[in-house]
Amino acid sequence: MKLSTRIALAVGITVPLLVLACGWLLVTLVARDLHREEDSHLRARATAIAQDARTLLRAAANDQPTAEENRRRRLFNAALDVGVRLIGPDGTFSGGPQPDASVALPAPGKGPVTVHGGGRSWRAYAQPVKGAQVSGTLWVFAPDTASRAQLTLVRNRVVTTALLAAPLSALLAWAIASGATRPLGRLRKAAAGLDPRTTTVRLEHRPTRVAEVDDLAATLQTVLARYDEQAARTAQALDTARSFSAAASHELRNPLMSMGTNLDVLAHPGLPDADRAEVVEDLRREHARLLGMLVALRELGRGDLVEADAFRVLDVAEVADAAVAEARRRAPDAVITLSAGPAPVHGWEPGIRILLDNLLGNALAHGRDAEGRAEIAVAVGIEGGQVLLTVDDRGPGIAPADRQEVFRRFRRGPASTGSGLGLTLVAQQAALHGGTAQLGEGPGGTGTRCTVRLPAGGPAREGELPARRDWLTVTAERSQSSHKEPS
Repeated sequence: MKLSTRIALAVGITVPLLVLACGWLLVTLVARDLHREEDSHLRARATAIAQDARTLLRAAANDQPTAEENRRRRLFNAALDVGVRLIGPDGTFSGGPQPDASVALPAPGKGPVTVHGGGRSWRAYAQPVKGAQVSGTLWVFAPDTASRAQLTLVRNRVVTTALLAAPLSALLAWAIASGATRPLGRLRKAAAGLDPRTTTVRLEHRPTRVAEVDDLAATLQTVLARYDEQAARTAQALDTARSFSAAASHELRNPLMSMGTNLDVLAHPGLPDADRAEVVEDLRREHARLLGMLVALRELGRGDLVEADAFRVLDVAEVADAAVAEARRRAPDAVITLSAGPAPVHGWEPGIRILLDNLLGNALAHGRDAEGRAEIAVAVGIEGGQVLLTVDDRGPGIAPADRQEVFRRFRRGPASTGSGLGLTLVAQQAALHGGTAQLGEGPGGTGTRCTVRLPAGGPAREGELPARRDWLTVTAERSQSSHKEPS
């Protein structure tokens, strides 16, 4: 049922009920006013003829017929337009319009009462009459004008008005409601033609100055925008899954083939022990490389799919302390120092830990000096309104021409046994947090320094993430610099 029809029915039912209620209240108030006027008149007449009533009772008690007749005539003449009934010990005297004698009268009270008899209603007022050696009750009567035909006519007209008001008010309400809901109809037609699966057209709404319609349109636009956002995130998740599968199958093919060859060699019955040990060691390296590659691909996928609500304010110094402690446990022969002060960022704690773990792992793998010693210095602090994170090693360093290339996926040096994704993860997490990652010379021109800069306290647009997060889905030619977000 349409809203305009519902409103018309509601008004068509409510208005007649209101008319009837108001009519009933009006009739009640008019009847009360009429009663008040009648009662005032009855009291005035009763007071005016009370003396004549006492005189009549005295004449009746003294057995004076002539005087009694005169007093009776005088009493009824004085009553004018009201009926009189005088009840005394020596009889009842009545005259004028009043209920039949068979109608029982109530006990005398303080005020007028309504008496019904012979199909009529009367207002009756009783006043005690007391004198020297005489007493009685004087009743005065008047027709009850509150129940006359005029009030009946008023009631009939109220009912007629209510019956006429029902269709008229319903029709008027339907016309007004139809006009008021016309913007809703236009909005419905505009929304009905939208299909996010087949078209990119979205709801366009012009303000109608009807608050409910404009609010509903804004809500619909918000819902459609969220649908688009979730659809894009779903598509991105599918692309990430496909890319993970493609990258894993491509990059794992050679290690798996190598492992298969080594297993065939191990199966040779006459293989010398020295060769067997070499093959087993080769298998361990390939296994570690495969495991590291799968973990790195998983972390890239996590970074591409993380949502803004996973971010919170955290201290990079605390995360760095935990990462350094883990690195010291994995490489007890390395010398790893940490210099850190409070460095709050609005970030994803697992992502910051991934960044630090890969920086330390890269320094441990490639930052050893000629004697194989690893000396790594980690520093965390605030500089120029940014969190500055540096990791220095004493290794052979990286040529300036290669310092951007190593951030690309699967870029490994000739002697590298890693997955080629460690620094890619570093660049991804830096971009995800609105920062940058750069490689340069170490202190004194020795080794390599990796510098990561993150917005202190939170990204430039807190609660938002980079518009493009495709570190797993991009081709190998995409570089780290194309992922940098403006600060």
